[in-house]
Amino acid sequence: MFRHSLSSRVLANIQRQIFTSYKPLIIVQGQQRWHGGHKHIEPGTPMVTLKFYNAKKTPQYEEIKVPVGINLLDVAHDYGLELEGACEGVCACATCHVVLPDEIYDTREEASEDEEDMLDMAFGLTDTSRLGCQIIVTEDMDGIVINVPSATRNFYVDGHVPVPH
Repeated sequence: MFRHSLSSRVLANIQRQIFTSYKPLIIVQGQQRWHGGHKHIEPGTPMVTLKFYNAKKTPQYEEIKVPVGINLLDVAHDYGLELEGACEGVCACATCHVVLPDEIYDTREEASEDEEDMLDMAFGLTDTSRLGCQIIVTEDMDGIVINVPSATRNFYVDGHVPVPH
């Protein structure tokens, strides 16, 4: 399926990853994305504290310790936080829209064209908006506050919240 655009070494690596992980691997514009969840987290993985701010909830702040290496959408789903993710993390909607602090936004890789297209549909877009499914937790994020907008635009079914599987 990928033979025409990927070298045999890259293809072999992708196939190895597909068969050794518990979640299917999806390749989108040359980037690896794990559909429906994150890869297995190894024991001893560093943990960081994140604070999610959601003005429409009580309490408004949720502080959680999370492992480095997973994306913010998976964090939200794993810890029962309110972040929709209608497309289940494949950068095909804007329902996992989050607002990052300036100092973290400036250190992330630039958003892909696909992500920018989805962000154009996000409610409450800001200069530091990103999709949670595209932001991987790193050690420099320890202690930051992530703002969750007060609404989303879900073009699938208004109010539909998928259940992670």
